[in-house]
Amino acid sequence: MASTGNSSTDKSTIAENRRARFDYEIKENYEAGIELHGYEVKSAKDGAMQIAGSHVLIRGGEAWLVNAHVPAFQPKNTPSDYEADRARRLLLSRDELNTLANLLKDKSLHIIPLRAYLAHGLIKIELGLGHSRKKSDKREVLKKRSHMREMRER
Repeated sequence: MASTGNSSTDKSTIAENRRARFDYEIKENYEAGIELHGYEVKSAKDGAMQIAGSHVLIRGGEAWLVNAHVPAFQPKNTPSDYEADRARRLLLSRDELNTLANLLKDKSLHIIPLRAYLAHGLIKIELGLGHSRKKSDKREVLKKRSHMREMRER
């Protein structure tokens, strides 16, 4: 488990979607809880959770994390019908859900999970609301990073 450098010491990252900040220009961040089974919680706290390639959908007044992979902690002790890639409900306030639902009416906006972390023993997901970057924008980001790296080395 890696400790986050920019937040308090009681938050530790358990999964990160590093590609998200490259593929999307993040405008706003939200924090959500996630509904997991007991054997998924142990697995996630152990660092086996993967959120790369996942996204958030809002359906029926609820937010759902889709394509996140959380393997069972002990595969032989889990139900036979367990799906590691199932949709998981995200726990947001009603106001946050309504705000996100209204913002998503603009088809160019997406909600992307940026990282999963432990906060006071609970598993939280940091969500980013943003636009997809075009290929030319991604090239600019790579040029800026390269330039900043060269400046630090001097």
